[in-house]
Amino acid sequence: MITTLHRPLPRTLVLVGLMGAGKTAVGKRAAARLGLDFVDADHEIETAAGCTIPDIFERYGEPAFRDLERRVIARLMHDPVQVLSTGGGAFMDPQTRAVIAEFGLSVWLKAELSVLAARTAKRSNRPLLRGGDPKELLAQLMERRHPVYALADLTVESRDGPVEETVDRVLAAIDAHLAATAAEPAPGSTPLGQMD
Repeated sequence: MITTLHRPLPRTLVLVGLMGAGKTAVGKRAAARLGLDFVDADHEIETAAGCTIPDIFERYGEPAFRDLERRVIARLMHDPVQVLSTGGGAFMDPQTRAVIAEFGLSVWLKAELSVLAARTAKRSNRPLLRGGDPKELLAQLMERRHPVYALADLTVESRDGPVEETVDRVLAAIDAHLAATAAEPAPGSTPLGQMD
């Protein structure tokens, strides 16, 4: 089990992916291991709105929710380094993606349809899964969203099994990414052996 990173996390860790990918469960445990605060963007949105996300969808519609989501995440990205779990649609917004790219390190938790369907069946507060077969709706979301999620800095499989195993994979991927980034020469620097 990986308990920490070999280098300090320089930016907020942002978990992206479909509902049921494990962003909250993985995020809480990763934050605990790294000694960082965990923040759930959906919870922050509900606090800002003074009502639940299903209520926001019902009263004001998805565009109003997405606007509030964009503003809340932009604010959170300016907080000290933390672990941030985002809603499934957040990363689809180009402005939100740009803010995350500038101030965060994004990790796509990628899960198979069967895993997502089993996990989301346990909760009834998923506005986008109402009004149809949840598995079919998830398949449609996967088709639309996976190409955008693939723009995240890192991709980690979120499999059926203990959450701690996914946390291990996330921290290992981050550690490797930070090591590779540290090994890259700074922009404009002269590689060793090529100096005059």
